[in-house]
Amino acid sequence: MKIKNNKTYLPRDLSWMYFNRRILQEASRANVPLLERMSFLGIYSNNLDEFFRVRVATLNRIAECEDKEARRNKAEALELLKEINKLNTAYSKEFEKVSADITRELRQENIYIVKDTELDEEQLHFIRSFYIQNLYGRVIPVWFSAIKQLSNENDENIYLAVRMYKKDVKRKVPEYAFLELPVSICGRFVRLPDKDGKSYLMYLDDVIRCCLPLIFGGQDYTNFEAFSFKFTRDAEMEIDNDLRNGVLQKISKGVKSRRRGTPLRVVYDSTMPKGLLNQVLSTLDLDKLDTVLAGGRYHNHKDFMKFPDCGRKDLKYPAWPPILKKELSGPESILQLIREKDRFIHVPYHSFDSYIRVLQEAAVSKEVKAIKTTLYRLAKDSKVVKALIGAARNGKKVTVVIELLARFDEASNIDWSKKMQDAGIHVIFGVEGLKVHSKITHITMKSGADIACISTGNFHEGNARMYTDYMLMTASRPIVRDVNAVFNFIERPYSMTRFKELLVSPNEMKNKFIRLINDEIRNKEAGKPAYIRIKINHITDVDMVKKLYAAAEHGVPVDLLVRGNCSLFTELPELNKNIRIVGIIDRYLEHSRIFIFAAGGEEKVFIGSADWMPRNLDNRIEVVTPVYAPDIKEDLKKVVELGLHDTLQARIVDGTGSNEIQQPKEGEAPLRSQEELYKRYSE
Repeated sequence: MKIKNNKTYLPRDLSWMYFNRRILQEASRANVPLLERMSFLGIYSNNLDEFFRVRVATLNRIAECEDKEARRNKAEALELLKEINKLNTAYSKEFEKVSADITRELRQENIYIVKDTELDEEQLHFIRSFYIQNLYGRVIPVWFSAIKQLSNENDENIYLAVRMYKKDVKRKVPEYAFLELPVSICGRFVRLPDKDGKSYLMYLDDVIRCCLPLIFGGQDYTNFEAFSFKFTRDAEMEIDNDLRNGVLQKISKGVKSRRRGTPLRVVYDSTMPKGLLNQVLSTLDLDKLDTVLAGGRYHNHKDFMKFPDCGRKDLKYPAWPPILKKELSGPESILQLIREKDRFIHVPYHSFDSYIRVLQEAAVSKEVKAIKTTLYRLAKDSKVVKALIGAARNGKKVTVVIELLARFDEASNIDWSKKMQDAGIHVIFGVEGLKVHSKITHITMKSGADIACISTGNFHEGNARMYTDYMLMTASRPIVRDVNAVFNFIERPYSMTRFKELLVSPNEMKNKFIRLINDEIRNKEAGKPAYIRIKINHITDVDMVKKLYAAAEHGVPVDLLVRGNCSLFTELPELNKNIRIVGIIDRYLEHSRIFIFAAGGEEKVFIGSADWMPRNLDNRIEVVTPVYAPDIKEDLKKVVELGLHDTLQARIVDGTGSNEIQQPKEGEAPLRSQEELYKRYSE
């Protein structure tokens, strides 16, 4: 099948817009607890910011390229930018409506978000006192007339543009200033005293509006008006190529350069006076390809993710405490339990503490010689790192591969790597030209009975409370040897390394996946059992898209659970309805990657860190492992089966962006896969 844009291959960035809309649609659903709907608005907004910083910034650079050979790419980039801006405008209107609906429903639950114009005297006194006690001296206005560009301002923040007039001046000429909201100090929402059984909250924006006479005290200004705006910068870092600088120094300088990235999107209050708007836009050095969008009174809605619950737990999801698996929580050695048989945890249903326990036991066990692990993102107060530091202090040889280019976590990873080096840990800063995205741990035993952990997600306690990820803990010698070989490959990149069990990119993962799909096609033609069932985050690699289409054309049922980007269409007549794709948005972020192939009746099941995108298959070190233990294979099959049959949270992903909820078949009861999984694991 020939892949053509807008025919059989959906561009990644349009697919991403459709995915993010699924999150916005979840915020609009009446059956989702009200405060969780507010959180989904925040997630939608945060995702959109990052999308503009990274993907739209890349398209802008392509569109601005003057290279003659790049004309085709330039034309495609311009067309994509046009479509993205069109969708963004439509979705922004949808966002404003959903936000207004939620605010109204909060009032029905006696939670009021009040404006500066709605305060009574008692509340106004509280707000002014709050400002004096908490923010006095922390809000410093800057005159627009004093600067040429907003060059040092952080696009993570929200700003107010202020118009004011001098007292007792005959000719009323406005003066303009802007100020940054101190969200990092007190949060975006200030809670006022409850009154008559009602809870009152106020945007920090409106707190500052109330206090403008204090902020401009002694300046003889009057008639203050303030309008919010925010902007998004290009997030690509300028990496210093000076060979005299070490890799840590290069990345540190690159992180600082990100703040100076070119602005490429501005969202502003649509009621902002034209003269003030011109002041804002003139300091941002925009060009014709950048996005300028008029919106409502408030922006930076990512702050909804931290919206105060006002003690109303009934307006949130009921608690699902992580389950500590009985088999892994007793007094026995967890390392010995893994040597006896393969074990697994499926977070956040299961507690991540079982993996922490593996590291802690390895840190103190006299039978352990060495620990190697990969770290991509780290929790703020990482128990993982603390266990590794403890192991180093106990004389173990500890090696950590830390990816300094984990986007937006670079600064955190730099800090942790310095602490680990100080503790005597051998720290490897990834591989030049290849991101290390694999999630693997290798524990060397004196007896030779080594252990490996292979995960679909980061070794990160925070992520393990929100992301669904699967971890295999095994002493299988062939797999453990391959895991150790991956670490050798990382230390000697681009060497010829063969892996017998693992699928490793950029070596042979892609070719092995293609062979697995080809096997299904041959088995179908031979009348043997043939099917492909995959749970994954993204599928955008052209070769993998072609191969899935080919399987469907040959009659192989292809069932896909794809959370994010998906470049396939499912309504093509030549596919004969053999491809079915759904994406689940629910309380947990679906993140595990599970691959199931019928293999002629001898099912092959894999888990790992890789999505089917060019970056994962060609430009990163990723690891996917086969799973052999029958009980774990059955559990993984059940996870995928439940997801495919979800009729409450699964939306149909067909390439059109309509995102319709999958409906139950006649006679079937509604099914919510995450809830069903939690019940199963609890039992």
